[in-house]
Amino acid sequence: MRTSAAGNPERSLAGFTLLELLVVVAIVAMVSVGVSLAMRDSSLVQLEREAERLSALLESARARSRVTGVPVRWHPSEDGFQFDGLSGSELPRQWLDADTRVEGVDGAVLLTLGPEPIIGPQELSLISRRSPGKSVRLSTDGVRPFSLQAARP
Repeated sequence: MRTSAAGNPERSLAGFTLLELLVVVAIVAMVSVGVSLAMRDSSLVQLEREAERLSALLESARARSRVTGVPVRWHPSEDGFQFDGLSGSELPRQWLDADTRVEGVDGAVLLTLGPEPIIGPQELSLISRRSPGKSVRLSTDGVRPFSLQAARP
């Protein structure tokens, strides 16, 4: 008499176990995430990196302005940007990518960073010369730090 007990060599195996299917689904998910990250637009990634760096620089200048009591203004320049009001500042003045520009600005004073603890709402958009249709926006409500806003394709 035949039995179907576990370990019986005569038992026929058909199909996959749930564990095998879960392993395959996990592998497919990891591969698809890797592919989607690899296909990300490099110009947009570079703009986001520039925006995050500029956000940190603006917050650093804002903190220095509050400590010293001296007004600090930020504006774009021919080859980068400038912080006015910080004497002997060690803050960078150039973009990481030479193609980065501030959208719609002709070099006038753009952002006032202090010394008041609450500044007015301010924002700016960064664009790349290589991809003029893409931009990244940095903004603050005047109380919170500058932050990266949703990018436009």
